Amino acid sequence: MQVNWRWIHAARNSYAVLYAACERDGFLLQPVDRPADDMTCYSLNSINAPAYRDEIAAAGCLTIAGGPHATACPREVAGYADYVVVGEGEYTLPRLLEDLRNGGEGRIPGVMTGSFYEPAKSSVRLDAYPAFSGMKGYVEITRGCPHACGYCQTPQIFGHCMRHRSIDAVARFANRHGQSRFISPNAFAYGSDGIHPRWDKIEHLFLQCRHQIFFGTFPSEVRPEFVSSESLSLITRYCANTKLHFGAQSGSDTVLEKLHRGHTVADVLSAVDLCLEYSLVPVVDFIVGLPFESDEDQRATLSLINEVSRSGIIHVHRFIPLPGTPLANAVARDLLPEGEKQLGKLALRGRLTGSWNDPAVRFFRRPSNDIP
Repeated sequence: MQVNWRWIHAARNSYAVLYAACERDGFLLQPVDRPADDMTCYSLNSINAPAYRDEIAAAGCLTIAGGPHATACPREVAGYADYVVVGEGEYTLPRLLEDLRNGGEGRIPGVMTGSFYEPAKSSVRLDAYPAFSGMKGYVEITRGCPHACGYCQTPQIFGHCMRHRSIDAVARFANRHGQSRFISPNAFAYGSDGIHPRWDKIEHLFLQCRHQIFFGTFPSEVRPEFVSSESLSLITRYCANTKLHFGAQSGSDTVLEKLHRGHTVADVLSAVDLCLEYSLVPVVDFIVGLPFESDEDQRATLSLINEVSRSGIIHVHRFIPLPGTPLANAVARDLLPEGEKQLGKLALRGRLTGSWNDPAVRFFRRPSNDIP
């Protein structure tokens, strides 16, 4: 039975993770640039899902869809895919493939079809699965988040309790390559409950990694209230990155409270100052067009963006109402004309990246056929 993986650049790390999980059970996920027999797997997010819906519906093979959008909207996706993996795929996808190979109908926990669904019975223990194998990926060190930011799908998909890959397991995969980057909703929360940092755990991890480490930068970030002398001392002592990436999201404390961010504007400014003190360039995320912003709130965000841009790099993206989140049904508000002008000027000066008009840009950077 041939199992294919529809190559989508935005889902490349999901491919690495699921390739490794399926390989252990004898299934090799062959990357393809179109549906192919016997079956083709897709990982969809809520921005790119519409671009693949018709392709999946018209496919002349069995189709399996997973990813954030499939988890948030499984009944919708089950309307055009044969099987929908709801939630984490490392355990569920190999079981589904095994069942189908044995002539079953795919009626297993964690899979939805047009006429069947039973939730998965447990969460994935990260140490039970390899971070990657033949297809190199980033090392995912943590899943879950105790915060409940109104725009974020992470706690809806992975839960509010943090699950960590063990130090030995992280180091084993990190040491396979000359450079290592990690995936986490908050890298500085590694080994902790996500509220109270464990700097001893992070230092122990760093001591086990023999090669270059990039931590708290792409493809993960940290939270501003976790930026401290303790955390930055560890970065400058053990890591290769010269930047630190964290989310401010808004320059208004009123908006941050409504978002349930769990930090203040003062925390953001403190994080920026500490980065400069430790000779690290702060890369700071902002969301513009939040639905409940007043003009005053938006101007406060623009003011903070301008202040941070003097010494750091700004990454801006427009609010996207993601399914499954508290703000799923909200509508992005327009940017003030002065905001459009300010962001454009900062981008031209090289102080700002991202897209504040078309939120889908970052999900379609490369053609869909750039298969490995």
